[in-house]
Amino acid sequence: MAESQPTKEQQKKLQKKFFRRPLLIVLFILINVVVITVTATSEFGNSANAAELSEVKINWWLLIPAALCFAVALMLEIGKYTLMMKELSRDKKEFDIKHARKIARRTVILGKYYDNITPAAVGGQPFQIYYMHKNGNLPSGLATTIPIIGMISGQIGFIAIAVLCFLFGSLSIDNAALIATACFGLIFYSFWPIVVMLATFLPKAMAEFIKAGVKLLAKMHIVKDREKAIQKTEYEVNEYAESVKLILKTKGLFAKTIAMSVGFNILVAMIPFFVLTAFGGEVDFLPCFVTTVAITSAVYFVPTPGNSGAAEGTFYVVFSALSEGYVFWAMLVWRFFSYYIYIIMGPLTYYKIHLENRKIRKQNEKITEKSQKA
Repeated sequence: MAESQPTKEQQKKLQKKFFRRPLLIVLFILINVVVITVTATSEFGNSANAAELSEVKINWWLLIPAALCFAVALMLEIGKYTLMMKELSRDKKEFDIKHARKIARRTVILGKYYDNITPAAVGGQPFQIYYMHKNGNLPSGLATTIPIIGMISGQIGFIAIAVLCFLFGSLSIDNAALIATACFGLIFYSFWPIVVMLATFLPKAMAEFIKAGVKLLAKMHIVKDREKAIQKTEYEVNEYAESVKLILKTKGLFAKTIAMSVGFNILVAMIPFFVLTAFGGEVDFLPCFVTTVAITSAVYFVPTPGNSGAAEGTFYVVFSALSEGYVFWAMLVWRFFSYYIYIIMGPLTYYKIHLENRKIRKQNEKITEKSQKA
């Protein structure tokens, strides 16, 4: 039986539906170009003292270790999410490890992307939870648990490195003010993991602590609705605590995620050393590493996307080992590995997802056409 042709109104709707997604992708990419341009201008706009790029002598082969550090660090982070998906879904018959690796890769990259475009890195974890709920083929609880554990293990991994650096490596650098600021920043950095661990093992004591803290904030007129704030905070903390309890049921899994996070943070903190040496800087590894960890801790609470502004200003302590004309280019390369690359990878990942979805839609349309003809 011949099928009726779509009306003009239906054709217009189909055209709008067809063009909407590509236009959104283009708009999304343009927004990211603007973000990169504005950020780069604010960070590196004052390049009057920078040497001409043609005059800069770079040991390019020394940038290979920097690139490898980034690549292996990213692989460790993706491996951490894949491991959690594999171990926590062991009883799930339809679980596909190849699918898990793809979901883990996209969860990590898009999480890092949102961390770097939102103030104080608040966007990464909520998006990871949303993405895994929508695409992870996991039970609802695991889709929430995995990003939460990913964040907590990452924080604990960094804290472990920072504590060791401040205890045993701080004497290798002559900057007491930086170490003091870094220790202060580490206290705030440690707050949330400590709260979650206390809620996991001492839930009643943690509940009383939350109530006391909210009451204090209410008296200071920072919190308006005290009861609502207590309920919300207790719910969030309990959600994190339940995630920790769930992962602790799988022997050795939590320790493995922390170990992989330690590896990730070590590799990321090594990148400035290789960038410096590539540009001819004569620096020792340990002081450079400890200073990098200290600065990362010190700028933790800067409420700008990717710590923009503060990161460049404070990391000048590291890159000041170079001649003045080289500092601009060395810091630009470092920021590429630590910041800009995630903003580039994010839209590329989105575009790949768009192509895959379009392919699936076309396949479904062909199947529908065949069934209608039959």
